[in-house]
Amino acid sequence: MPIYHKLGTFPQKRHTIFENPKGGYYYEQLFGTEGFNSHSSLLYHLHRPTQVKEIITSYNVAPKIAIEKNIKSLLLQGFDVKPADDFLDSRKAMLVNADCIVGLAAPRHSMKNYFYKNADADEMLFIHKGKGTLRTLVGNIPFEYGDYLIIPRGIIYQMEFETTENRLLYVESYAPIHTPKRYKSSSGQLLEHSPFCERDYKLPQDLETHDEKGDFIIKTKKEGMMHEMVYATHPFDVVGWDGYNFPFGFSIHNFEPITGRVHLPPPIHQTFETSTFVICSFVPRLYDYHPRSIPAPYNHSNVDSDEVLYYVDGDFMSRNNIKPGHITLHPKGIVHGPAPGAMERSIGQKETQELAVMIDTFRTLMVTEEAMAIDDGKYYKSWVE
Repeated sequence: MPIYHKLGTFPQKRHTIFENPKGGYYYEQLFGTEGFNSHSSLLYHLHRPTQVKEIITSYNVAPKIAIEKNIKSLLLQGFDVKPADDFLDSRKAMLVNADCIVGLAAPRHSMKNYFYKNADADEMLFIHKGKGTLRTLVGNIPFEYGDYLIIPRGIIYQMEFETTENRLLYVESYAPIHTPKRYKSSSGQLLEHSPFCERDYKLPQDLETHDEKGDFIIKTKKEGMMHEMVYATHPFDVVGWDGYNFPFGFSIHNFEPITGRVHLPPPIHQTFETSTFVICSFVPRLYDYHPRSIPAPYNHSNVDSDEVLYYVDGDFMSRNNIKPGHITLHPKGIVHGPAPGAMERSIGQKETQELAVMIDTFRTLMVTEEAMAIDDGKYYKSWVE
């Protein structure tokens, strides 16, 4: 996060004694990324955050690849992914490369008997259906339909749902997830031309501080393995923290669309970026207002990135027969554009109510077995007149 935030109590000076009024000291933890060269926060714990009592088990959770070198456009029927009771069990990887995992999840219940930490990747969770609270060691963030949750690698968290019908799109990124540089000043403030501002963020609040000893399971994902570890103290024992590295939420409904007289390219929808892919938000907006404009996107070569579109709600004007929860993959190397009839339908239209999330990866995506199980099998022919 490129803004400063703080919760609880901490000493005025970094790396100095912080005494616990009940006796002893609080224990400082630097929570940073990229080898001390990027955003960080300083956390103060009641107990040492290093007390591993046992490693119960380790097992492989790497996605199973069905197609390694894909050239076929796909339509994945996302709501066909079956719900599961457990949050981690419900996560199904769909598209994968060396930089990220794109997947779907349909958890029925909250995480009750364990905590989770992704030691490899920043996570983006998009809430398509459901409501609840993201609970973390640095505070809680309420979430609802349309929220992005950005969770930096290493954050220990639990998902607490108020609903049983929950649908999530998720991305695991091995490069840090940031807001686009071109929206920001040299010191990181979002500028006037940005389609959102710092006021739109959902920041951690309601810091939980648990002074508990016992057996606490933290499932830790690292290099395609899940390790179930037992810690001696409750991971949410932070009395205070400050800094720039923490989870946050942002509602897609707060993205202010950029429009023009003629059709503008997809970067105007950009919401987040990494060094290896971008995430964009397509939201309700007025169409182009040149008297002879064509609102539908032009055909484009798509030679530099794979394009993934996750359809949330509304009528996505450039496609035919698209439903909420569908995912389309347009692989690099094939010219693609609006479906037959979409260009003609768009002429003279004044606005769209579409809602979608787009992920453009600079490296080719491999297709998993889970994805092939929900592929419609014919989408790649949908441009034939």
